[in-house]
Amino acid sequence: MRVALIASARFPISEPFAGGLEAHTWGLAHTLTRRGHHVELFAAPGSDPALDARELPVRRATLSSTARADVSMPDAAWMEEHHAYLGLMLDLAEDGANRFDVVHNNSLHYLPIAMAPALRVPVITTLHTPPTPWLESAIQCRDACTVVFTAVSDFTASAWRSSVPGARVVRNGIDTDFWRPGPGGDDLVWTGRLVPEKGAHLAIRAARSAGVPLRLAGPVSDGRYFEEEVEPLLGEGARYVGHLDRSGLVELLGTAGAALVTPRWDEPYGLVVAEALACGTPVCGFDRGALAEILTPACGVLAPPGDVAALAELIPRAMKLNRSEARRRAERFCSLDQAASAYTALYEEVAR
Repeated sequence: MRVALIASARFPISEPFAGGLEAHTWGLAHTLTRRGHHVELFAAPGSDPALDARELPVRRATLSSTARADVSMPDAAWMEEHHAYLGLMLDLAEDGANRFDVVHNNSLHYLPIAMAPALRVPVITTLHTPPTPWLESAIQCRDACTVVFTAVSDFTASAWRSSVPGARVVRNGIDTDFWRPGPGGDDLVWTGRLVPEKGAHLAIRAARSAGVPLRLAGPVSDGRYFEEEVEPLLGEGARYVGHLDRSGLVELLGTAGAALVTPRWDEPYGLVVAEALACGTPVCGFDRGALAEILTPACGVLAPPGDVAALAELIPRAMKLNRSEARRRAERFCSLDQAASAYTALYEEVAR
């Protein structure tokens, strides 16, 4: 298959990844290519050269002083992202049917959906987040949306049901050959973007209440949140180890007794859960979003959302769960090969 894979224009698809969306897109592109498909990745500047990515054409519009002074003028980053996707979709409308069998949109931008009817090649969009006003508007702008939708979990599919009643569930996957089991350890880990909705500060409080050391890793995506709510809690057993690449995360997760996952929003999937399980590390988290779909009582325990005291009480139980069961769950439920096979079958279906 000849696949145009649309990625984020905001963050490069390269290690260390800005988040789960970028990690998923990178893994899918590599897996499809390894299987013999021709994948052209449209992504932000600085993406992994091994992916042979075509940088999204982020052209800075030459705006007049009058236009820049208008009250409707958005910030520069918004304008650049809009311009990038507008240029890409116009290019695909012009000659995409000669180059591709399918366009697979993994971005969060509205234009690949809104402009899909202009293309003479089928468009698939994967829903990676809860509903947003921009995407719902793009979906509803025609009586019948021509885009084929997938969702990363049953929970996410359900959240989108009013706008997208027929989204197929294709769960994100990880390379279980790379994310290999480790020996475990006596401390806890937390991985992810350091932003308010991921709740790293709650993980620190729970770990401290349980009396278990905690290592945290991930990009500081919200500097103010990190400085005001995370950094003051560090010390006394809680340590931030930086923004790690995949190899560093495998080492970190594989040498921990359990992973804390503390969403303060309805997690659409939770790639960090899959990564922990693949490393044989049980999960202790808040019961929000799709986490309950991934975890079973054999590999994880869930506390009521936001209940730090309940999470702390569950930590000892999580650390006693069988690491082999965690690994088996990842192999059966979180495999990137399964995700790639599902997408390949869908590509062939829509191309016919």
